[in-house]
This record gives sequence, structure tokens and C-alpha cells, in this order.
Amino acid sequence: MDTTINPPPATTDAEPHLHGDLAIWFFILAELMAFGVFFIAYAVTRAYNVEAFNAAQAGLDRNIGALNTILLITGSWGVVRSVQAARADRLVPAVRWMGVGLVCGLAFLVAKIFEYRAKFAAGLSMDTDTFHMFYFSLTFFHFMHVVLGVCILGILLLKLRRGGYGSHDVHGLETGAAYWHMVDLAWIVLFPLVYVMH
Repeated sequence: MDTTINPPPATTDAEPHLHGDLAIWFFILAELMAFGVFFIAYAVTRAYNVEAFNAAQAGLDRNIGALNTILLITGSWGVVRSVQAARADRLVPAVRWMGVGLVCGLAFLVAKIFEYRAKFAAGLSMDTDTFHMFYFSLTFFHFMHVVLGVCILGILLLKLRRGGYGSHDVHGLETGAAYWHMVDLAWIVLFPLVYVMH
């Protein structure tokens, strides 16, 4: 009779897990739902006003919209690289890559301010027509999320510079990165929906 007892399989710390704080994921879900409601309302309203929306949409600067898309995607790439570097205890690259994310976020805000200024100078506002009501409300809602994201990236950058993150702890870094990626994702949907789709 074989009385050998097989040990239980070894566990590993490399098992898949949710990166960042659970609370931020609930927040992200709520924010994505809010964006989703906005997007659905825009799409439904547009379906009943296609010609008017196309005419108003022609006045948008797609080049600035495309530039902002590139800035946010590049910023997210920098944040990903920063988290990877921090996990490997490569502090200097982690700081530099987070700096890339922060600069891209700030550049997005500056470009958006110039875009708004041009619209206001042309006499356009939320009261102009239904399209511009959606344009200003959607993009400003996203703009405020970028402002918060830039503040978060700034805090993460400061803590990285002080050695607060590394292989010993990347939890807060992953939490902030998750929020920033949500902001990026929302814009990736918003840009083609508002600026491009006919």
C-alpha cells in the first residue's frame, strides 16, 4: 500500500491579480458608465440630426483632436513604462517615463484650451446648437478628468523621485496608472465619435 503523501501544489506570487486599489476600479467603472451614457445620448441624438451634426462637425479641428489622441496614447505608454521600471527597481527610468506621461497630459490640456479659445472667439458655445452642446459638455467632462489625472501623475512623480515606489511597493503607482488609462480610453472613444464619425 502506497502511503506517500503528495504535497499541495506550490503557489506563486505571479498569479494574476487586479492591479491597483479595488476602490479605484469601482470609481473607474462608474466613470466609464457616465461616459457611456454621454456617448449613447450623443449617438442617438445624432442619428436624428445627421445633416446638422455633420455641418457643425466640419468646423472642428481634427488635427488638434488627432494630436490630443497621440498625446494621451503616448502618455499612457510612458506611465506603463514607468510602472514596469519601478517594479524592477529602476528608479531613474521610472521617474523619466512618469515625466513623459505628465508632460503629455499637460500638453493635452494646453491644446484643448487653445481649441476652446478658438471656438469661443468664433462665437460658439453650448447654446449655439445641439451638436455644440454635446461637443462642449463631452469634451469638458473629459478635460476635467485629464486635470485630475495630471494631478495624480504629478503626485506619483514626486513620490517616485523620493523612492516611495519600487519592487517593495507599486500599489499606489498601479492605482494612479489605472485611472490615467481610463482617461485615455474615454478619449479614444470620444475622438472618433465627436470629431470623425459621419
